[in-house]
Amino acid sequence: MTLRTGHTGLNVTDLERSLAFYRDVLGFVVIGEGKEDGRRFALLGDGERLVLALWQQAEGPYDGARAGLHHLAFEVESIERVGEYEAALRAHGTDFAHDGVVAHGEGAASGGIFFHDPDGTRLEISAPTGAEGAPAPYGSAPTCGFF
Repeated sequence: MTLRTGHTGLNVTDLERSLAFYRDVLGFVVIGEGKEDGRRFALLGDGERLVLALWQQAEGPYDGARAGLHHLAFEVESIERVGEYEAALRAHGTDFAHDGVVAHGEGAASGGIFFHDPDGTRLEISAPTGAEGAPAPYGSAPTCGFF
């Protein structure tokens, strides 16, 4: 049996705020919505498939100290594309975990940006190459593990 990730569902506190972030800043396309009281949701895609489901059923922000999702990582084709997302996120006032592009580990070619969505969920956008020479915040530990 071979499994692969299908889509990711995130609990959010405010659907409209999260929808604006994932749609308007990150560029996801809305492929379905439910606005019934007590059952609000949005299904977001990349133009070809479902990627994210946002469920308005959280009562508080993300808590990295609890078991469950550690972070959600997206991959793009180039480090230049990572930079484009970084610029859009900075213009939006997004909270970043590190300053600029960082390598996934000391000497790694892959790397990206690490930031938080409106509910504090940890997110990453990275590229498989192009981060050579970028700093790795934690030396031998994976950058994506501690933020």
